[in-house]
Amino acid sequence: MDWGTDLWDQYDVIDKHTQSGLDLVERYVKFVKERTEIEQGYAKQLRNLSRKYLKRGTKEEQECRFTNHQAFQDVLNELNDYAGQRELIAENMITGICVELTKYLRDLKEERKTYLADARKAQQNLEISFKQLENTKKRFAKEWGEAEKAIQQAERTENDITATKAEVDKMKTLAHGRTHTAEESRNDYAAQLQKYNKEQNAFYYSEIPQLFNKLQDLDERRILSLAKGYIQFAHTETAVLPIITKCLDGISTAGKNVDAKQDSIRLIEQNKSGFDRPADVEYEDYSQAIKPATSENNINHPKVRTKLWPFTKKAKLPAAEDFSHLPPEQRRKKLQSKVDEINKELQKEQDQSDALVKMKGVYEQSPQMGDPASLEPQFQQTAQNIARLRGELRKYESWLAEASGDDSTNTAVNNNNKHRSLPADLSQNIYSEFDDDFEEDIEPPIGQATALYTFEGASEGTVSITEGEQLSVMERDKGDGWMRVQRANGDEGYIPSSYVQF
Repeated sequence: MDWGTDLWDQYDVIDKHTQSGLDLVERYVKFVKERTEIEQGYAKQLRNLSRKYLKRGTKEEQECRFTNHQAFQDVLNELNDYAGQRELIAENMITGICVELTKYLRDLKEERKTYLADARKAQQNLEISFKQLENTKKRFAKEWGEAEKAIQQAERTENDITATKAEVDKMKTLAHGRTHTAEESRNDYAAQLQKYNKEQNAFYYSEIPQLFNKLQDLDERRILSLAKGYIQFAHTETAVLPIITKCLDGISTAGKNVDAKQDSIRLIEQNKSGFDRPADVEYEDYSQAIKPATSENNINHPKVRTKLWPFTKKAKLPAAEDFSHLPPEQRRKKLQSKVDEINKELQKEQDQSDALVKMKGVYEQSPQMGDPASLEPQFQQTAQNIARLRGELRKYESWLAEASGDDSTNTAVNNNNKHRSLPADLSQNIYSEFDDDFEEDIEPPIGQATALYTFEGASEGTVSITEGEQLSVMERDKGDGWMRVQRANGDEGYIPSSYVQF
């Protein structure tokens, strides 16, 4: 069944129906746009909600060490990602449905307009042809009427005995002319009738059916596109469901990762002071000190004991470099963290020094690669950094040993220094306060060396040397890139091993 065959005479119905279909597409596009606005608004509110409750403050405050706090931050992060998926839904609906259908709708409107205009034009052409047929028909009727009158008038004249032959001939000539004209009009009418019937047949059996079938095809294509838009409405959201599910699973996982016991342990680790509990209050017998003649000024008053209640609000002390403002346990942890941090920095500087030594060796073997002397500023800078960090390390290791209740700083050094370092004797040059605690014998030099480059020993524990200077080697390189030397003037300290030649 098709419109051209079964609805050949329902132009108005087809016109109205196709317009209604286009209106439905426009309504659907508007509906989807409003849906995307809801999604965008929802996503924006979710993002604002997530941002509102995300932890702010200092970096330390932002670090969630308790699982229940971290879980809430994970929930907020997952919610923020969830909001992003809602925005993606809105974006894909706009581009995949609204934009595409709007463009397709514009094309359908133009195509429909063309088909309807062609149908109206065909109708108008048929109407013009029908008017021409009516005109030839009227002319034929008129001319035959006039011819019949002329024939009757000629017969009356011929039968009139009083009429002359000239009058009879005149009337016969007029009747003959009228008859000829009537014959021509009849032929015109027959030809126009044949033409009209042909045009009418083409109109009802060819032109209109084809146009109506094209409109039917247009409407069916519109319906299929609209149906595709309906399906895409669902698929747009279905496409992001795996990620949405992942976000929701992440929220569930955040809840499962909460560990009450672990949070309790972390609270202890973060806040354990390390103080001992107060001892029992001693009994003080003031009755033995009462004397009859004792004046008020001589009475022994009770000792005032500092309150150490757990709920007493502790005064916040200013931060000290050695973290002595912290309770013992927290101080030890802070110092240990600082020692670990310095060790990492020191290892980086040592790796840099090793790299420079290798590069210098390459330059010496292949001068075209570079000038070894050009590395001197980097050697000096690295040496200064290492010396500074070693000084910092010794200082914090000493405080750590003190905080840990260990009087031997060497124990802390051996336990925490996991990289190649300068000899421990360097501490005697850095910290003069240790000079009184150690007595050392004068060491004899173990060899002589010549300075290849000038070295500015700007850091503690190092010594400055000049190119060409003769030096006494007091301690060889132990694999860390440094050696201890003594100058002629008695100055002693560490220099890079690559700066001298034996």
